[in-house]
Amino acid sequence: MQKRAWFIVSATAVVLIAILLVLHARHQTPAVEAAPGPPAAQVAPVQRGSIDQVLTLAGQFQPYQEVDIHPKVSGFIRHIYVDIGDRVHRGETLAILEVPELKAQLAGTVSEVARDREEIVRAEREVTRARSTHAALHDDYERLLATSEAQPGIVALQELDDAQAKDLSSAAQVDAAQAALAAAQSELQVAVDNHERVSAIESYTNVVAPLTGVIVWRYADTGALIQSGTNSNSQALPIVKLAQSGLLRLRVPVPEDDVRFVHIGDPMQVFVAAVNRSFSGKVVRFTRDVSIDTRTMETEIDVPNPNLTLDPGMYANTQLQLEHVNNVPTIPEGALVLVGSQEEVYALDGHNRVHIRKVSVGLEGSLLAQITSGVHVGERLILGGQGKYHEGEVVTPVLATEPTSEVTHAQGSMIDLHDQQGDMQ
Repeated sequence: MQKRAWFIVSATAVVLIAILLVLHARHQTPAVEAAPGPPAAQVAPVQRGSIDQVLTLAGQFQPYQEVDIHPKVSGFIRHIYVDIGDRVHRGETLAILEVPELKAQLAGTVSEVARDREEIVRAEREVTRARSTHAALHDDYERLLATSEAQPGIVALQELDDAQAKDLSSAAQVDAAQAALAAAQSELQVAVDNHERVSAIESYTNVVAPLTGVIVWRYADTGALIQSGTNSNSQALPIVKLAQSGLLRLRVPVPEDDVRFVHIGDPMQVFVAAVNRSFSGKVVRFTRDVSIDTRTMETEIDVPNPNLTLDPGMYANTQLQLEHVNNVPTIPEGALVLVGSQEEVYALDGHNRVHIRKVSVGLEGSLLAQITSGVHVGERLILGGQGKYHEGEVVTPVLATEPTSEVTHAQGSMIDLHDQQGDMQ
């Protein structure tokens, strides 16, 4: 009896399952047999935006000027007033040298000047005496000559000749005295010049700063013998090294391929990680010469550093704008199809029909491309898989959200300022 009941229950279950399968099959049949709709296509509109191509490189700060301070005379350091890190101003005394022989030379020149001045006084007095004597003898000769002409025979010819000889002799003595005076004056000028020369040399014992800056190294101490640096080929040790650090040069090596984009006045963004500081600058100079070894061109911007917060030798991350377009039609790179050497896009009209168009492309980034002709702002373009569609085909557009602007790093960039500083770009 139990087996019969079990058989009835099992049969009933099988029948119910069969009925459910039939109903499910009938329900699915209309969907399979329904006609398919237009294929879906991901699209994006042509938008106005900007594309920036930038070059990001590491640069290094250098002093605006840096000089080794050599004295112009050799001597012992009597006192040195500065040490590394000290800020000095132009004209400030850095060290004083001891040169004993210069004192003797200077005293000798003073004596020479005094002696020559006395010689001039003596020569002037001699000129005065010679002129007085000549004047008296000349007057005697003139009187005798006048008398002889008025009454011939009264004055003896010998007496007249003697008076004339004395007149001429006294005139020659005047000339000799004047020549001696001129020689004495020349000797005085030589002595004065020599005195000034020795005085100037003696003043060189006071070594002063030629510019305002920072002492970055000190080579000598008190008592050291320092050789003069008058010869550019001399290997003489300097006293100190002085760097103009209130104004720095930031040197950036621009790759050869990007040299053509560099111009005086181009803006440059700078980030100094060591002091967590960012600022803007402008290109002020470049070498106009590509290094054979590195294939780069040194480019500089001037960075004011009045508080010395930046130190020469620090590295900085820089961003130089190479190419830029603003408020131009842009499309995603995925909308472009290269056919031979011609760029094409698949545009949709108001009825969602596909139209293949040739376009002209301007500046290209990694995500966006500038379109100079072929499409207009607002038109929808198919993104990717364009080979699945053909001219005139109706599609179901699926709008994708794409950026309107882009900053792309040029080939040759070494760093990424966005990674370094967040939203600096």
